[in-house]
Amino acid sequence: MRKAYRIIALGLLLAGSLSSVALAQRPRSVSTGDPAKTGATAMPTPAPAPSTVKAKYEGGVFGYEKKLDGTLNFDDGNKRLVFRKDQKEILFIPYEAVTSAFADTKSRQPRAATVVGSLPSLYTLPARFIKHKVQYLTLQYRDPDTKVAGVTSFKLENKDILASVLNTLAGKASLTPRGDIYVKRKQQEDEVAKPDK
Repeated sequence: MRKAYRIIALGLLLAGSLSSVALAQRPRSVSTGDPAKTGATAMPTPAPAPSTVKAKYEGGVFGYEKKLDGTLNFDDGNKRLVFRKDQKEILFIPYEAVTSAFADTKSRQPRAATVVGSLPSLYTLPARFIKHKVQYLTLQYRDPDTKVAGVTSFKLENKDILASVLNTLAGKASLTPRGDIYVKRKQQEDEVAKPDK
């Protein structure tokens, strides 16, 4: 009799999980065309970013592997994005070298919750579920002078600052929006890769 109950319970569990998967695979509606004609509202443009923003460098630029706290600065005179620590220039990426940029949000567990959650006790179980969202500005670049390419990211304070920095950088680097990311069109990339003679 116990075996029959187990089989029935397993069958119900399987049926429930399959129905939730089927509901998750519903088709999504996509609106095409002009937002004014379709009735959809356009996303508001974020405010321009300040010239200096607190950031944490997460690695990705050749020669700079350590994570560093500092500031991101828009150096419009030299047309580059500069990362500084204690007012000292650490690294920079020219605007023309940026090939794509996007905002990334990841759920991270705070260090204290990680330590408490690793203790072997039933009472520390809730600590394993504590997470907070972290905002990253991720850049893909290809420097025409050094022929170095890579992907780097900077951790920013919140979503609003991230949106304004991303929008400002996209405008300065001549990137075009493609969904949630900004990219440099192939023709623009080819012009950057070929120096003027």
